[in-house]
Amino acid sequence: MESGFDIESLQERGVIERSEEKEHLARALASGSQRIKFGIDPTAAELHLGHVVIFRLLKKLQEAGHVIVLIIGDFTAQIGDPSGRSETRKMLTEKEVKANEKHYLKQAGRFVDVKKAEIRHNSEWLKKGGAKLLMELMSLASLQQVLERQDFKKRIAGGKELTLLEAFYPVLQGYDSVATKADVEIGGTDQEFNLLMGRRMQRKFGVKEQDIFTVKLLVGTDGVKKMSKSFGNFIGIEEAPDEMFGKIMSVSDKLMWNFYFPLLTDVSEVKYDTTRPLEAKLHLAHEVVAQCHGEAKAKKAEARFVKTFLEKDLSNAQKYVIPRGRILSVTIMTPLRFAPSRSEARRLIEQGAVDFDGETIRDPNFKIEKSGILRVGKKHFVKLELQ
Repeated sequence: MESGFDIESLQERGVIERSEEKEHLARALASGSQRIKFGIDPTAAELHLGHVVIFRLLKKLQEAGHVIVLIIGDFTAQIGDPSGRSETRKMLTEKEVKANEKHYLKQAGRFVDVKKAEIRHNSEWLKKGGAKLLMELMSLASLQQVLERQDFKKRIAGGKELTLLEAFYPVLQGYDSVATKADVEIGGTDQEFNLLMGRRMQRKFGVKEQDIFTVKLLVGTDGVKKMSKSFGNFIGIEEAPDEMFGKIMSVSDKLMWNFYFPLLTDVSEVKYDTTRPLEAKLHLAHEVVAQCHGEAKAKKAEARFVKTFLEKDLSNAQKYVIPRGRILSVTIMTPLRFAPSRSEARRLIEQGAVDFDGETIRDPNFKIEKSGILRVGKKHFVKLELQ
C-alpha cells in the first residue's frame, strides 16, 4: 500500500522541520501501516491551536492508513515535561491530572477519529512497573546524556534549579515508545531530545527503533514565544467562534504568512496578494474556526466580524449578563479572555486600551453599574447587560 501522506510537500511548506533518517522515514510511511505515536500530558484542561498543528498531521496520517497511538501521559503529567522550561513545573496530583484529561479526547476528536486510534495511558506500564522498572531505566541512561539538553544547560548556567525528577522525564517518555512498539513518533521541535531518547530506549530494549519527525512550533498571539497557556498567548480550540475569529484577525501579518497559514491550513501562500492582507486574514480565520467549530459557525463568525469591525455595526454584539457592581478587570475581562491574567487586564486599563459605553476606563477597580458596550483594544467587544 502506498501512503497518501505527502511528507515532502509538508517539509517544503515548513511544517516538518527535521526528521531522523529522512529517506528511511519516507520509505516507512509509504510501505504500509505504521504505528504513529503522539504523547500529550494533561497538564491543563484545554488544548489550543498549537496542538492543532500536530492533530492536523495525525489526521492526514490516519487517512493514509496509519495507526495513531495517542498516549495520555497521566503518569508523566504529574512530573511535567521540562522541555523549553526556564524553571521547575509545579507537580500535579493524580486528581488534577484526571480532571484535566476529561476534555482531551473530546477535543482531539474534532480532528482525528478517536475510535480508530489506539488510546493508551503511560501509567499502564510506568506505574505497574514500579521501582524495579524505574531502576532499570535509570541504569540505561547516563547523566551526561540527559544534561546534553540545551534547556537544561541554560538553567544550570543561570543558577536555576534542575531536579532529578525533571532530568529523568525524557527517559520515562522514551520508554513509552518501547511499551507501545512505536514505528514513528511525532512532536514539536522542542521535543526532539525526548523523541531521540525514545529511539535510544528502544535500542536498549532490543526493539526496532522508531523514526521521528519534528513539527514547527506555532508562535502565540504575542508574536514572540511559542503558543502556550503558561505564557497566556494562546487561542483555545474551545473558545467561542466569534472570540477565536477576532483573535486570529488580531495577529500580525508576519505571523499569518510565516506560521498560521502554513501550519493551520492547506492553503498555498501564493493564493493571496501579500500587499492585501485583510482578505487573506479573513480566509485564515474562517478556515481555522471551521476546523474547530464547523463551517456554519465559521460563516456566522466571519459575517459578525465584518459587520462589527469593518462596517462598524454593533447591533449583533455578543451579550454577557452580569450582576451590578462587578469589577471590570477581575470578573469580566479575565473570564472573557480579553486579557490572559488579572495583571494584564489592569495593565490594559491603565494604558487606556479599554472603553466602556464610549468612555475610556483607566481605573483598574472600575465597577460596572449600567449596561453598555465594552471594548478592549481594536478587536474585543461585548455587550454587557445587568441582571
